[in-house]
Amino acid sequence: MKKYKYQTQIGNIWIGEEDEQIVKISFSDIDGEVLETPIIKNTYKQLCEYFAGERKVFDIPIKLKGTQFQKKVWEAVMKIPYGKTASYKDIACKIGNPKASRAVGMANNRNNLLIIIPCHRIISSNGDLTGYAGGLEVKKFLLKLEGSYS
Repeated sequence: MKKYKYQTQIGNIWIGEEDEQIVKISFSDIDGEVLETPIIKNTYKQLCEYFAGERKVFDIPIKLKGTQFQKKVWEAVMKIPYGKTASYKDIACKIGNPKASRAVGMANNRNNLLIIIPCHRIISSNGDLTGYAGGLEVKKFLLKLEGSYS
């Protein structure tokens, strides 16, 4: 894997690429050779546009790495529109397994593509914010940026 670290408004972000596809965006270091590839650079550019409020949809090649269930969850999460939120139960229902809210939460926890797979848009059924890899303050920042949290 090739990786590169960037400083952003929400802290350091590592972006990882394999075979010209983005496979990881993380707040912590990832294994691999430090090398800023064109795809990593473009991903960072699109993230900067997102942070500036200029981008609502990402256009980068990604590769989901996980179980079939996790991939199903992540694909459903990617369909949550910018500026909207959904609950774990909403996602469980969308994937045809309404009793799988807890499993949806675990899949969300293993999301390797932060922001691109917008797990920050997942909240509890009662509207409370729940855990996020970057912490709840970062989650609030992202939701405020998108206009779905006041």
